[in-house]
Amino acid sequence: MNRLAPLLAVFWLCGCAMPSQEMLLLEPVPFFALPGWGGDCPLSALAAFQASCAKLPASSEVADMAAWRQACANLPADADCSGVRAFFEENFEAKAMATGGGDTGLLTGYYEPELRGSREKSAAFPVPLHCLPGDMVAAELGDFLPDLAGRKITGHVEGGRFLPYPSRADIVSGALDGKGYELLYVDDAADAFFLQVQGSGRVVLADGSVVRLGYAGQNGRAYTAIGRELLARGELKPGGVSMQSIKDWLRANPEKADEVMNTNLSYVFFRELPGGAVGAQNVELTPLRSLAVDRKHVPLGLPVFIEAEDPLVSGAHIRRLMVAQDTGGAIKGPLRGDFFWGPGMRAEARAGVMKSQTRFWLLTPKSLP
Repeated sequence: MNRLAPLLAVFWLCGCAMPSQEMLLLEPVPFFALPGWGGDCPLSALAAFQASCAKLPASSEVADMAAWRQACANLPADADCSGVRAFFEENFEAKAMATGGGDTGLLTGYYEPELRGSREKSAAFPVPLHCLPGDMVAAELGDFLPDLAGRKITGHVEGGRFLPYPSRADIVSGALDGKGYELLYVDDAADAFFLQVQGSGRVVLADGSVVRLGYAGQNGRAYTAIGRELLARGELKPGGVSMQSIKDWLRANPEKADEVMNTNLSYVFFRELPGGAVGAQNVELTPLRSLAVDRKHVPLGLPVFIEAEDPLVSGAHIRRLMVAQDTGGAIKGPLRGDFFWGPGMRAEARAGVMKSQTRFWLLTPKSLP
């Protein structure tokens, strides 16, 4: 039976426009209807949610802040697996997420990569990673036109004009050279590219010390998935696109690599971190519990339960409670997420092949409209 039928029937009976692919539908369901809810021990999800409580969302994203604060105030000091589940059941309502296109979306994966690098540029370490440029300006369009609230543009001022900030191709060609924005240098351009895609990572220096890097900003240009570009050029085959296959192609085709990477105009800037990877909510990400979302549809900080295809085990599923703590350039739409696997080669192996059909349930604080 189509779970969406009752919701869609309402639109038909009232003569309303049918919901679009971008219109989020929320259907309240009991917690026992969440597949695998009782089998997930969400202790680490509670810790992730507690970190998010310190970074409450903007009031423009959540209408009833009192309900949110009450849920955070009720955090249990000491609880076992069943006690943590009881906390979420008592303080939240579970709502199945869907759109006019159905209730199944896409879940990809990301991780914290490890690169080799140096504080100084050399033949061995020629590829710069940049900090946030001091001449980059972000303009909130809603400050100028109310109907553009929530949208912004990023650029720089030159000759009294506000212009787009340099693209990836411009920056790789030297647009920022000599301005002092170089943070570190690494040995591999493909690794640097994927560090920007992931948004955070570790750079191991020659003396064995580790520098943790986190997302600091982006040049305001549109993100383009280069895997799609390689498919369009016939360089990769349908069904054969993964982070590993893209990296392999870039390294096997160095004469074409820059051209392909530069079809993605987006360029990410970094900052040094004292701890682990930090997401868009400015909290440290929790492996296997932090989720990147489109914040136009899901406020950062809310718990989200998922049922996703396992990327490595055919027929198996991942059913667990996550917390929306990050965003991503490719994460667009209501039924779209990015699963944080954590650091290391094991995480990379899973993140790189994850393209899972997934169902999502949003947990909203009780009494939240």
